[in-house]
Amino acid sequence: MNHKAYEGSYQGERAVWLQHGPYEAAILPEIGGNLIAFRDNVSGYRFLREPEENEMEAFKASPGVHGIPVLFPPNRYEDGRFPWNGQTYQFPVNEEETGNHLHGFLHTTPWSVEDYGSSEAESYVVASVTVDENHPVYAMLPHRFTFRLRYTLNQDGLAQHVFIRNQGTSSMPCLLAFHTAINAPFAPESTADDCVVRITIGERWEMSDRMLPTGKFQALTAEEKLLRTSGVNPYFDSMDNHYTAVPQNGRNRMELTDTKLGKTFVYDVGNSYKQWMVWNSKASGKFFCPEPQINLVNAPNTDLPADEIGLFGLAPGEIWEASSRLYLKD
Repeated sequence: MNHKAYEGSYQGERAVWLQHGPYEAAILPEIGGNLIAFRDNVSGYRFLREPEENEMEAFKASPGVHGIPVLFPPNRYEDGRFPWNGQTYQFPVNEEETGNHLHGFLHTTPWSVEDYGSSEAESYVVASVTVDENHPVYAMLPHRFTFRLRYTLNQDGLAQHVFIRNQGTSSMPCLLAFHTAINAPFAPESTADDCVVRITIGERWEMSDRMLPTGKFQALTAEEKLLRTSGVNPYFDSMDNHYTAVPQNGRNRMELTDTKLGKTFVYDVGNSYKQWMVWNSKASGKFFCPEPQINLVNAPNTDLPADEIGLFGLAPGEIWEASSRLYLKD
Protein backbone atom coordinates (compact mmCIF):
# COMPACT_ATOMS: atom_id res chain seq x y z
CA MET A 1 0.00 0.00 0.00
CA ASN A 2 1.17 3.51 -0.79
CA HIS A 3 1.83 5.26 2.52
CA LYS A 4 4.22 7.88 3.91
CA ALA A 5 4.55 10.88 6.23
CA TYR A 6 7.02 13.63 5.47
CA GLU A 7 7.83 17.31 5.92
CA GLY A 8 7.27 19.43 2.85
CA SER A 9 5.51 22.60 1.88
CA TYR A 10 1.95 23.70 1.16
CA GLN A 11 1.79 26.77 -1.07
CA GLY A 12 5.11 27.91 0.38
CA GLU A 13 4.27 27.17 4.02
CA ARG A 14 5.92 24.43 6.10
CA ALA A 15 3.64 21.39 6.15
CA VAL A 16 3.63 17.79 7.29
CA TRP A 17 2.03 15.60 4.63
CA LEU A 18 0.36 12.26 5.29
CA GLN A 19 -0.42 9.71 2.58
CA HIS A 20 -2.21 6.39 2.90
CA GLY A 21 -3.84 4.50 0.06
CA PRO A 22 -5.99 6.94 -1.94
CA TYR A 23 -5.94 9.57 0.81
CA GLU A 24 -3.63 12.44 1.62
CA ALA A 25 -3.74 15.16 4.27
CA ALA A 26 -1.56 18.11 5.27
CA ILE A 27 -1.15 20.09 8.49
CA LEU A 28 0.35 23.58 8.80
CA PRO A 29 2.08 23.68 12.20
CA GLU A 30 3.07 27.34 11.96
CA ILE A 31 -0.46 28.46 11.08
CA GLY A 32 -2.37 27.28 14.11
CA GLY A 33 -1.84 23.57 13.58
CA ASN A 34 -4.49 23.79 10.86
CA LEU A 35 -5.26 20.50 9.10
CA ILE A 36 -5.56 22.30 5.78
CA ALA A 37 -6.17 19.43 3.35
CA PHE A 38 -7.92 16.06 3.30
CA ARG A 39 -8.22 14.59 -0.18
CA ASP A 40 -9.04 11.40 -2.04
CA ASN A 41 -6.56 11.62 -4.90
CA VAL A 42 -7.93 8.61 -6.77
CA SER A 43 -11.43 10.12 -7.04
CA GLY A 44 -10.33 13.76 -7.08
CA TYR A 45 -12.33 14.63 -3.94
CA ARG A 46 -11.30 17.55 -1.74
CA PHE A 47 -13.25 17.29 1.48
CA LEU A 48 -11.96 20.45 3.21
CA ARG A 49 -11.98 23.99 1.88
CA GLU A 50 -8.40 24.91 1.00
CA PRO A 51 -7.01 28.36 0.13
CA GLU A 52 -6.69 29.05 -3.58
CA GLU A 53 -3.22 29.99 -4.81
CA ASN A 54 -4.09 33.70 -4.61
CA GLU A 55 -5.71 33.38 -1.15
CA MET A 56 -2.73 32.35 0.97
CA GLU A 57 -1.95 35.81 2.31
CA ALA A 58 -5.60 36.37 3.25
CA PHE A 59 -5.70 32.91 4.81
CA LYS A 60 -2.60 33.63 6.91
CA ALA A 61 -4.08 36.95 8.05
CA SER A 62 -7.37 35.27 9.08
CA PRO A 63 -7.02 31.48 9.19
CA GLY A 64 -10.54 30.72 10.39
CA VAL A 65 -12.50 29.51 7.36
CA HIS A 66 -10.23 26.96 5.67
CA GLY A 67 -9.28 23.45 6.78
CA ILE A 68 -9.83 22.61 10.47
CA PRO A 69 -8.97 25.66 12.63
CA VAL A 70 -8.69 25.15 16.40
CA LEU A 71 -10.85 27.63 18.35
CA PHE A 72 -9.79 27.93 22.00
CA PRO A 73 -11.79 29.48 23.57
CA PRO A 74 -14.32 29.32 20.75
CA ASN A 75 -16.65 31.87 19.30
CA ARG A 76 -17.75 35.10 20.99
CA TYR A 77 -17.21 36.52 24.50
CA GLU A 78 -19.04 39.65 25.56
CA ASP A 79 -16.71 42.70 25.71
CA GLY A 80 -13.82 40.21 25.63
CA ARG A 81 -14.49 39.50 29.32
CA PHE A 82 -14.16 36.07 30.76
CA PRO A 83 -15.13 35.49 34.43
CA TRP A 84 -13.57 32.36 35.92
CA ASN A 85 -13.23 31.24 39.54
CA GLY A 86 -13.68 34.71 40.99
CA GLN A 87 -11.29 36.35 38.52
CA THR A 88 -11.98 38.14 35.24
CA TYR A 89 -9.70 37.56 32.29
CA GLN A 90 -9.59 40.11 29.47
CA PHE A 91 -9.27 39.09 25.84
CA PRO A 92 -8.88 41.64 23.04
CA VAL A 93 -12.09 42.90 21.44
CA ASN A 94 -11.32 41.76 17.90
CA GLU A 95 -14.79 41.95 16.38
CA GLU A 96 -15.61 45.63 16.31
CA GLU A 97 -19.16 45.37 14.99
CA THR A 98 -20.26 43.30 18.01
CA GLY A 99 -17.78 44.54 20.63
CA ASN A 100 -16.80 40.95 21.38
CA HIS A 101 -13.73 38.76 21.41
CA LEU A 102 -13.92 36.11 18.67
CA HIS A 103 -12.28 32.65 18.37
CA GLY A 104 -9.42 32.68 20.85
CA PHE A 105 -5.78 32.35 19.84
CA LEU A 106 -4.77 28.78 18.99
CA HIS A 107 -5.76 29.03 15.30
CA THR A 108 -3.15 31.79 14.81
CA THR A 109 -0.47 30.49 17.22
CA PRO A 110 2.56 28.54 15.90
CA TRP A 111 2.49 24.87 16.93
CA SER A 112 5.35 22.40 17.40
CA VAL A 113 5.57 19.13 15.49
CA GLU A 114 6.25 16.41 18.08
CA ASP A 115 6.25 13.38 15.82
CA TYR A 116 5.13 11.93 12.50
CA GLY A 117 5.44 8.56 10.86
CA SER A 118 3.89 5.93 8.65
CA SER A 119 3.24 2.18 8.54
CA GLU A 120 0.97 -0.24 6.71
CA ALA A 121 -1.63 0.50 9.39
CA GLU A 122 -1.61 4.32 9.33
CA SER A 123 0.21 7.58 8.69
CA TYR A 124 0.13 10.08 11.53
CA VAL A 125 1.32 13.45 12.80
CA VAL A 126 1.36 14.89 16.33
CA ALA A 127 1.46 18.67 16.92
CA SER A 128 1.15 20.64 20.14
CA VAL A 129 1.18 23.99 21.90
CA THR A 130 2.47 24.43 25.44
CA VAL A 131 1.46 27.61 27.23
CA ASP A 132 3.39 28.85 30.27
CA GLU A 133 4.43 32.20 31.76
CA ASN A 134 6.68 32.87 28.75
CA HIS A 135 3.95 32.34 26.15
CA PRO A 136 2.12 35.46 24.86
CA VAL A 137 -1.25 33.79 25.51
CA TYR A 138 -0.54 33.57 29.24
CA ALA A 139 -1.29 37.28 29.69
CA MET A 140 -4.91 36.62 28.63
CA LEU A 141 -5.34 33.09 29.94
CA PRO A 142 -3.02 32.71 32.93
CA HIS A 143 -2.78 28.92 32.99
CA ARG A 144 -0.02 26.46 32.19
CA PHE A 145 -1.25 23.74 29.84
CA THR A 146 -0.47 21.59 26.82
CA PHE A 147 -2.85 21.19 23.89
CA ARG A 148 -1.95 18.28 21.61
CA LEU A 149 -3.50 17.14 18.33
CA ARG A 150 -2.89 13.80 16.64
CA TYR A 151 -4.17 13.23 13.10
CA THR A 152 -4.19 9.70 11.71
CA LEU A 153 -4.82 8.75 8.09
CA ASN A 154 -5.65 5.22 6.92
CA GLN A 155 -8.19 3.24 4.90
CA ASP A 156 -10.91 4.39 7.32
CA GLY A 157 -10.33 8.07 6.56
CA LEU A 158 -8.95 10.78 8.84
CA ALA A 159 -9.08 10.58 12.64
CA GLN A 160 -8.46 13.47 15.02
CA HIS A 161 -7.46 13.01 18.66
CA VAL A 162 -7.49 16.03 21.01
CA PHE A 163 -5.54 16.03 24.29
CA ILE A 164 -5.52 18.94 26.79
CA ARG A 165 -3.64 18.74 30.10
CA ASN A 166 -3.70 21.35 32.84
CA GLN A 167 -0.11 21.69 34.07
CA GLY A 168 -0.82 24.60 36.40
CA THR A 169 -1.89 24.92 40.02
CA SER A 170 -5.48 26.13 39.59
CA SER A 171 -8.57 25.09 37.66
CA MET A 172 -8.52 26.21 34.01
CA PRO A 173 -11.53 26.62 31.70
CA CYS A 174 -11.81 24.00 28.94
CA LEU A 175 -13.64 25.65 26.05
CA LEU A 176 -13.11 24.38 22.51
CA ALA A 177 -14.52 24.17 19.00
CA PHE A 178 -13.32 23.36 15.50
CA HIS A 179 -14.31 25.73 12.67
CA THR A 180 -14.24 22.83 10.21
CA ALA A 181 -14.77 24.05 6.62
CA ILE A 182 -16.40 21.36 4.46
CA ASN A 183 -16.51 21.59 0.68
CA ALA A 184 -20.05 21.05 -0.58
CA PRO A 185 -19.75 19.70 -3.20
CA PHE A 186 -16.50 17.81 -2.50
CA ALA A 187 -16.39 16.16 -5.95
CA PRO A 188 -15.28 18.22 -8.97
CA GLU A 189 -18.11 17.00 -11.21
CA SER A 190 -20.89 17.75 -8.71
CA THR A 191 -22.77 20.97 -7.90
CA ALA A 192 -24.23 22.53 -4.77
CA ASP A 193 -27.66 21.29 -5.87
CA ASP A 194 -26.41 17.69 -5.55
CA CYS A 195 -25.71 18.17 -1.81
CA VAL A 196 -27.89 17.10 1.10
CA VAL A 197 -26.72 17.54 4.70
CA ARG A 198 -27.84 16.11 8.03
CA ILE A 199 -26.54 17.30 11.42
CA THR A 200 -27.44 16.02 14.90
CA ILE A 201 -28.80 19.37 16.07
CA GLY A 202 -31.38 19.77 18.83
CA GLU A 203 -32.73 23.24 19.56
CA ARG A 204 -31.64 26.59 18.16
CA TRP A 205 -30.39 29.21 20.58
CA GLU A 206 -31.81 32.69 20.17
CA MET A 207 -29.00 35.20 19.52
CA SER A 208 -28.90 38.90 20.35
CA ASP A 209 -27.88 41.60 17.87
CA ARG A 210 -24.34 41.09 19.26
CA MET A 211 -24.52 37.41 18.25
CA LEU A 212 -24.62 36.29 21.89
CA PRO A 213 -27.17 33.74 23.22
CA THR A 214 -30.10 35.23 25.12
CA GLY A 215 -30.64 31.96 27.00
CA LYS A 216 -33.88 31.25 25.11
CA PHE A 217 -34.58 28.86 22.27
CA GLN A 218 -36.23 29.61 18.93
CA ALA A 219 -38.58 27.36 17.00
CA LEU A 220 -36.87 25.42 14.23
CA THR A 221 -37.89 26.24 10.65
CA ALA A 222 -39.15 23.48 8.37
CA GLU A 223 -35.70 23.29 6.76
CA GLU A 224 -33.96 23.03 10.13
CA LYS A 225 -36.24 20.12 11.05
CA LEU A 226 -35.10 18.45 7.82
CA LEU A 227 -31.49 19.23 8.75
CA ARG A 228 -31.75 16.93 11.77
CA THR A 229 -33.90 14.24 10.10
CA SER A 230 -33.95 13.36 6.39
CA GLY A 231 -31.54 16.11 5.26
CA VAL A 232 -31.64 19.42 3.38
CA ASN A 233 -29.48 21.41 1.00
CA PRO A 234 -26.71 23.13 3.05
CA TYR A 235 -27.49 26.46 1.35
CA PHE A 236 -31.24 26.61 1.98
CA ASP A 237 -30.71 29.93 3.79
CA SER A 238 -27.90 32.08 5.10
CA MET A 239 -26.86 30.32 8.32
CA ASP A 240 -24.91 31.58 11.31
CA ASN A 241 -26.82 29.54 13.85
CA HIS A 242 -26.08 28.00 17.23
CA TYR A 243 -27.73 24.73 18.27
CA THR A 244 -27.65 22.19 21.05
CA ALA A 245 -26.21 18.84 19.98
CA VAL A 246 -28.46 15.79 20.38
CA PRO A 247 -26.79 12.51 19.40
CA GLN A 248 -28.64 10.09 17.13
CA ASN A 249 -27.91 6.36 17.16
CA GLY A 250 -25.35 7.05 19.87
CA ARG A 251 -23.27 9.43 17.74
CA ASN A 252 -22.97 13.15 17.13
CA ARG A 253 -22.23 13.88 13.48
CA MET A 254 -22.64 15.73 10.21
CA GLU A 255 -23.42 13.73 7.09
CA LEU A 256 -23.03 15.31 3.65
CA THR A 257 -24.50 13.24 0.82
CA ASP A 258 -23.66 13.81 -2.83
CA THR A 259 -26.88 12.56 -4.47
CA LYS A 260 -25.22 12.41 -7.90
CA LEU A 261 -22.44 10.11 -6.65
CA GLY A 262 -24.49 8.25 -4.06
CA LYS A 263 -21.71 8.82 -1.51
CA THR A 264 -21.87 10.33 1.97
CA PHE A 265 -19.05 12.18 3.71
CA VAL A 266 -19.32 11.76 7.49
CA TYR A 267 -17.88 14.04 10.17
CA ASP A 268 -18.39 12.07 13.38
CA VAL A 269 -17.39 14.24 16.35
CA GLY A 270 -18.42 11.89 19.18
CA ASN A 271 -20.47 12.92 22.19
CA SER A 272 -18.13 15.31 24.03
CA TYR A 273 -19.28 18.31 21.98
CA LYS A 274 -22.61 19.52 23.36
CA GLN A 275 -23.21 22.33 20.86
CA TRP A 276 -23.03 22.96 17.11
CA MET A 277 -22.41 26.18 15.26
CA VAL A 278 -23.49 26.00 11.62
CA TRP A 279 -22.22 28.73 9.29
CA ASN A 280 -22.45 28.69 5.50
CA SER A 281 -20.82 31.99 4.49
CA LYS A 282 -24.11 33.61 3.45
CA ALA A 283 -25.23 30.47 1.59
CA SER A 284 -22.10 30.62 -0.57
CA GLY A 285 -22.86 27.45 -2.50
CA LYS A 286 -19.23 26.37 -2.08
CA PHE A 287 -18.58 25.41 1.55
CA PHE A 288 -20.11 25.42 5.01
CA CYS A 289 -18.80 24.98 8.54
CA PRO A 290 -20.42 22.43 10.87
CA GLU A 291 -18.55 23.42 14.02
CA PRO A 292 -18.55 20.99 16.95
CA GLN A 293 -18.30 23.00 20.16
CA ILE A 294 -17.92 21.92 23.78
CA ASN A 295 -19.58 24.99 25.23
CA LEU A 296 -22.34 27.47 24.60
CA VAL A 297 -21.14 30.71 23.02
CA ASN A 298 -20.24 33.23 25.79
CA ALA A 299 -20.79 30.49 28.39
CA PRO A 300 -18.82 32.05 31.30
CA ASN A 301 -20.95 35.22 31.07
CA THR A 302 -24.31 33.44 31.28
CA ASP A 303 -26.19 32.27 34.34
CA LEU A 304 -27.48 29.03 32.81
CA PRO A 305 -26.57 25.74 34.55
CA ALA A 306 -22.95 24.89 33.77
CA ASP A 307 -23.71 21.25 32.93
CA GLU A 308 -26.31 22.30 30.36
CA ILE A 309 -23.99 24.68 28.51
CA GLY A 310 -20.74 22.71 28.57
CA LEU A 311 -18.97 25.04 30.98
CA PHE A 312 -16.35 23.12 32.92
CA GLY A 313 -12.77 23.32 34.08
CA LEU A 314 -9.78 21.04 34.36
CA ALA A 315 -8.29 20.67 37.83
CA PRO A 316 -4.48 20.75 38.17
CA GLY A 317 -3.00 17.72 36.42
CA GLU A 318 -6.28 16.71 34.77
CA ILE A 319 -6.60 15.65 31.12
CA TRP A 320 -9.51 16.14 28.72
CA GLU A 321 -9.53 14.28 25.44
CA ALA A 322 -11.86 13.49 22.55
CA SER A 323 -11.77 11.81 19.15
CA SER A 324 -13.45 12.64 15.85
CA ARG A 325 -13.40 11.00 12.44
CA LEU A 326 -13.96 12.12 8.84
CA TYR A 327 -14.73 9.34 6.36
CA LEU A 328 -16.62 8.41 3.22
CA LYS A 329 -19.37 5.80 2.93
CA ASP A 330 -21.46 4.56 0.02
